[in-house]
Amino acid sequence: MPEPRELRIRVAVPGDDEGLALLDRLAWSHLHAVMPRPQPPYPPFFSDRHAPGDCLVAELGDRLAGYLRLGFPTPVEANRHVLQVQGLAVAEEARGRGVGRALVRAAVDEARRRGARRLTLRVLGHNAPARGLYEAEGFVVEGVLPEEFRLDGQYVDDVLMGRFL
Repeated sequence: MPEPRELRIRVAVPGDDEGLALLDRLAWSHLHAVMPRPQPPYPPFFSDRHAPGDCLVAELGDRLAGYLRLGFPTPVEANRHVLQVQGLAVAEEARGRGVGRALVRAAVDEARRRGARRLTLRVLGHNAPARGLYEAEGFVVEGVLPEEFRLDGQYVDDVLMGRFL
């Protein structure tokens, strides 16, 4: 990827579906995914659960470099003051360039804009790079579900993190 002049974060549009679905498949890893590796036929990236307006897109130059999905952690009205990061991926060639950090910061801003009081997420215990990023951006561990997943033959903790806005 050529060196970009700038990193841009924007809200996704329906036309991003194919590019984001491809980025998601290419970024798949047991470091962060609990579902099996995607196989054809591939589902669309956007769905009834995650519309384009729920996704922040990072672009480096004219290339998709990453995304962050926001959603509600539960369908309960009493929980509507909380938003949750429900997916974050950065293209391999864009890693180490601040894309993930910029997406997390944009998510904090977007959650505030939407009137949320808290932003939460779940991260696998063995995903040290992501945990470090989230901690650096003000998230704290609020709970751990020990050995919640068995991935690639290993038991992995599910770490619940959050921050007040």
